[in-house]
Amino acid sequence: MDADINFYFDPVCPFAWMTSKWVRQVQAQRDYTVDWRFISLRLINADVDYAAHFPPEYEAGHTAGLRLLRVAARARAEHGRELMAGLYAAFGAHIFDAAPNPVNQRTEGEVRERRGTREFVEPILAEAGLPLALAEALDDESWDRAIRQETDEALSLTGRDVGTPIIHFEPPAGVAFFGPVISRLPDEDSAAELWDHVVGLARFPGFAELKRSLREQPQLAALGVDGDTVGQQEDWHGGSRRQKK
Repeated sequence: MDADINFYFDPVCPFAWMTSKWVRQVQAQRDYTVDWRFISLRLINADVDYAAHFPPEYEAGHTAGLRLLRVAARARAEHGRELMAGLYAAFGAHIFDAAPNPVNQRTEGEVRERRGTREFVEPILAEAGLPLALAEALDDESWDRAIRQETDEALSLTGRDVGTPIIHFEPPAGVAFFGPVISRLPDEDSAAELWDHVVGLARFPGFAELKRSLREQPQLAALGVDGDTVGQQEDWHGGSRRQKK
């Protein structure tokens, strides 16, 4: 698929979801085409000691993301890549745009692990008008090959010391970068302006990185941060809130 933007996402990454919502704003204003592609945090961290590098619930969350990507890979193979926009939107809405249930007694780890189950994914498939049988891919590791191929493709464009999302501007010749990581969704009037600034910087041939490890919690209902609240600022190291020693 020839697209103006290739957007590599892991469905369980809140920052990828926030950036994707902004990209959809710009897409609507500029009539861009977007190819929604896969990148797996679980595969990126396949050789990482999760207990040493991440908060305790991360391994379950990243594994759930890989399981959801298997479903997405099968859906794409059997029903066409055009449906990826809607399926990712459905994943993100269910994971991030719904406030936590106050009567739900699940731990954070249990919440994240549940995202990789049939109980979670089947209603999303039904909502997207897709066969529930696609949920059988959750446990089918044969789809990992395609997911790993696109993960490697994304990392070949940026280098390996990155996370999600990765955006490839004007592929195949255009530049690709990790991020931008944003915690607040711009309003409609400033969305395209922000996009132009990012693309202008990215197009400069010598530009490599602009970064800080301080991040606000994204303004997402699932994290308890609404659109009128500034999320608590945290210091991230190598894509994790856990402080390295």
